[in-house]
Amino acid sequence: MALISCPLGQPASIPALLHRNATQFADAPAYREKEFGIWQSWTWKQTRSEVEALALGLLDLGLAEGDFVAIIGRNRPYLYWAMMAAEMCGAVPVPLYQDANAEEMAYVMNHCGARFAVVGDQEQVDKIIDVQEQLPQFERMIYLDPRGLRKYDHGALHQYQEVQEQGRKSRDRHFAELEARQAKLDYDSTGVMLYTSGTTGKPKGVVLSNRNVIETAKSSSAFDSLRQSDEILAYLPMAWVGDFIFSVGQALWTGFCTNCPESADTMHVDLREIGPTYYFAPPRVFETQLTNVMIRMEDAGRFKKKLFDFYMAHARKVGPDILDGKKVSFADRMQYRLGELFIYGPLKNTLGFSRVRVGYTAGEAIGPEIFDFYRSLGINLKQLYGQTEATVFITAQPDGQVRSDTVGVTCPGVELKVSDAGEVFYRSPGVFVEYYKNAESTADTKDAEGWVATGDAGFVEPDTGHLRIIDRAKDVGKMASGALFAPKYVENKLKFFPNILEAVVFGNGRNECTAFINIDLTAVGNWAERNNIGYASYQELARHPQVMAQVQEHVKAVNASVAEDEMLSGCQLHRFVVLHKELDADDGELTRTRKVRRRIIEDKYQDIITALYDGSAQVSTETEVTYEDGRKGAIKATLEVRSAKVFADSRQMAAE
Repeated sequence: MALISCPLGQPASIPALLHRNATQFADAPAYREKEFGIWQSWTWKQTRSEVEALALGLLDLGLAEGDFVAIIGRNRPYLYWAMMAAEMCGAVPVPLYQDANAEEMAYVMNHCGARFAVVGDQEQVDKIIDVQEQLPQFERMIYLDPRGLRKYDHGALHQYQEVQEQGRKSRDRHFAELEARQAKLDYDSTGVMLYTSGTTGKPKGVVLSNRNVIETAKSSSAFDSLRQSDEILAYLPMAWVGDFIFSVGQALWTGFCTNCPESADTMHVDLREIGPTYYFAPPRVFETQLTNVMIRMEDAGRFKKKLFDFYMAHARKVGPDILDGKKVSFADRMQYRLGELFIYGPLKNTLGFSRVRVGYTAGEAIGPEIFDFYRSLGINLKQLYGQTEATVFITAQPDGQVRSDTVGVTCPGVELKVSDAGEVFYRSPGVFVEYYKNAESTADTKDAEGWVATGDAGFVEPDTGHLRIIDRAKDVGKMASGALFAPKYVENKLKFFPNILEAVVFGNGRNECTAFINIDLTAVGNWAERNNIGYASYQELARHPQVMAQVQEHVKAVNASVAEDEMLSGCQLHRFVVLHKELDADDGELTRTRKVRRRIIEDKYQDIITALYDGSAQVSTETEVTYEDGRKGAIKATLEVRSAKVFADSRQMAAE
């Protein structure tokens, strides 16, 4: 097969990398999936055969060069293969969030003009059928799981395995065409199109070339010495750039194995069984895992709880230094080894982290307390900073230079600069080609020299070269006093507490900061059960006097911590409310990657914000909500507005 290579002589497209791996790592495991409780495995040679059969089947169905193919479903090898097969045919894969509603899917599919869709199951089929009248270019849908679809009209509906079988039967007729299309692929061909989360408006289609994907995978794999023997667990949304670069880009570059869990419900069990050596999770996942640990310890016996507290205190003291190879006394090392035997080792095994050699978190800032907790256990958790437009990697933390307050140094091939206004800019081989059908936004984001505006405020430490991100540039502001306002800094501190799931801080241009707080129903519900406290709903539990008192103590502790930071001490919270509902992506309050949509929240809950600042003791509100079946409804509540203790900052205390 004729394959165009880049100037360095390496494969120049995703299908070319697959061909290389099928030859070089032929019998090594490429993909695993747990189905019906049993792990299924495919080698690289088998993977190429599966992808090629699907590509031939797509040609038989009429897939043309330049077509867009929507990919929708949970992480499964078959859907990763669909992305590769689409590019083999000269088409462009467009993964979508599987939990997106039908209207959100319709926007993306209509925007890119998708003719084909490869979906996981009946749920995704139904969503597209519901909006197919809005999709004039859409023609064919291929489904993976046939359950519930037997009586559907199959005129334009096809089963995945049947498309593959038809591809094998029509091999002689289409193989020459498939080879010709692959031969045209080069570094500048489109490898994938990923849509942004849309925190401030409609999602934008980010066009990433093979150059973006391969060069980023190559440099990031070298940065952390990733190996063909590594294992990862692919469980994050396939539409997210992080999953694409880890489960497709780096997997194809290094040849390591991508493992797909059976379902979201079995993810943690499957994580333990696989024991990945390379692991990535956004802060939300680490926060949830820590919450579950703390819940279990609350249920533990007195002796076990004391043992846990003792050794975790020692781990926080010396664990990160031992991990980084710094000097630690013999006595402390021995004590840490005992902790590894009794606490850290069993805990890492429970979490599924026993074999993690390289771990990353990104997507948004992680609370330093949460970050330090995992590193104290001996888990090599690091931070990276990236964007969809960068094919993920902008900065990352090298081993031995890991800190909770920075996002590391520039990745190989990346240039960084900070504007006079404090906004971070970068350029690299991973910089996206364009926003699809949006030349104006492309020009606003990327200049003629290739510099990309991140939209984040930060600065580079002159002595270390580490980048520190303060917050989103649009969210950073000034208090009425002139003090710096950075809401994410306070929100992350609040979310360290297991009882708090989400927080939204207000205060830009005002005299004081205030906050909305969501309790974590799992953690607080567990507490209520242990204390024989009955409740019928989230709303009832959230306004329980003891829950309110707990949250007030957490806010007090956060204020004491914020007061120690001279630059951000003005961000202490003066008043707060515990919201009557969880912030939800279906209600437009969060993105599908669970980022807060601040402007929408400010507009939607203006009455509550007003009460936070006018001295009201309570506020009555009515909020529209979206149920799981898509129906709309409303919930009414009367919320208590509480005041919080505020501390003098470190300079004032020193002066006193």
